[in-house]
Amino acid sequence: MTFTDSIRTCFTKYADFKGCASLSEFWWWVLFTIVTNLLLGVFSDALSMLFSLATLVPGIAVTARRLHDTNRSGWLQLLVLVPIIGWILLIVWCVQDRKEPNRYCADAQEEVRA
Repeated sequence: MTFTDSIRTCFTKYADFKGCASLSEFWWWVLFTIVTNLLLGVFSDALSMLFSLATLVPGIAVTARRLHDTNRSGWLQLLVLVPIIGWILLIVWCVQDRKEPNRYCADAQEEVRA
């Protein structure tokens, strides 16, 4: 999935917590939000905050779909509330390849890999 496809998909599936997200979809989204936040922060903290709020729900949704792709519950992203250890676990899980068989997205296999 390309950069623009990933961003378009994440905004299209704004609050879609079902299904799976490929590695490229997730990491392109993360790169987009970090770089855009940094650039907006240079100009205005208020713009950066508004962008963060606007991308909060799709960020949570794409993370849930990414965890589904590794055959884990999206609720596990609540581990981010546990300092350091929770963050490390979440990052490790998000960089893992797709797990087969997968209870969350076995029927959407062609869609995710496209």
